Amino acid sequence: MIQFDAVHKRFPNGTTAVHDLSLEMPEGGVTVLVGSSGCGKTTTLRMINRMVEPTSGTIQVGGKDITQQDAAELRRSIGYVIQQSGLFPHRTVLDNVATVPLLLGWGRRKARSRAAELLETVGLAADTGRRYPHQLSGGQQQRVGVARALAADPPVLLMDEPFGAVDPVVRTQLQDELLRLQQELSKTIVFVTHDIDEAVRLGDQIAIFRTGGHLVQCATPTELLARPADDFVADFLGAERGLKLLSLTSLAAVPQAPVPEGGTWTLVLDDARKPVHWASKSEPDAQIPVRPLKDTDSLLSALNESVASPTGLIARVDADGVLTGVSSRDDIHEHAGNAHTEARVAA
Repeated sequence: MIQFDAVHKRFPNGTTAVHDLSLEMPEGGVTVLVGSSGCGKTTTLRMINRMVEPTSGTIQVGGKDITQQDAAELRRSIGYVIQQSGLFPHRTVLDNVATVPLLLGWGRRKARSRAAELLETVGLAADTGRRYPHQLSGGQQQRVGVARALAADPPVLLMDEPFGAVDPVVRTQLQDELLRLQQELSKTIVFVTHDIDEAVRLGDQIAIFRTGGHLVQCATPTELLARPADDFVADFLGAERGLKLLSLTSLAAVPQAPVPEGGTWTLVLDDARKPVHWASKSEPDAQIPVRPLKDTDSLLSALNESVASPTGLIARVDADGVLTGVSSRDDIHEHAGNAHTEARVAA
């Protein structure tokens, strides 16, 4: 666990970056710090590894006061990923990833072996290790940055807007990769972003800051969206916070039924009983694509698909993509309404 207790940071020019911050960041979870520019979220992150020293208050990592530890040793025990990856341009990718293990006294062979394993873990081909940073795409460089931060198997990972400099498609892929890695590794992650959609997607808890380094609210994404603490938080979450809440609720509880017979449209399946498209019975050439959904997909995805469907039905499939039934638009709407009500009551 990372614990801030009445932490204050005031710079020599008189600027207060963080004001009286008390906050717990649970072990093995992702805490996202979010807010507009100048709200103190990056300063908060950088105080954890003492790249910025607090003016007052205490910060503990794993029950130990960070000011009682050697700053260099502390930093080597905490992974750190920044927006521009921060790779050494004249070292190969493999040697970039092996940097911290080598500083910790690992043998070169062991450090490089660990680096090669991690490149595979973050989804990069083995031959990437022989290349140099300038030979990689922005998304690949960010993956290398994550691999380097994980190289010495640190319990804590700090990520300062790590995906902010890549295009939206790559950003989504990197978010998916981080979620996959976290499910496997269960690190204590502190993640800074200004993007509330990214925060909702990645965070186990979200801490919202406003200018002057004031923490306004810290809660789970569901609690935050269902019951913002004040108008500032509500405005920051945006007018579509109801839709964001549905993106966090799975489709699993929505009932299924067999594909109905009759009607003007039929659901076409392949030989393996996987949905292919909707076909019109009156116009043989008329076809509408179908996006089948699994129980793990969200109610928001289901609503979107039901609107696109010519019948208002969505195709439900198992983990292998085989049809299990269909769900109606009315049932999806009913469960969406229930999800809003339950979230407000729980919050």
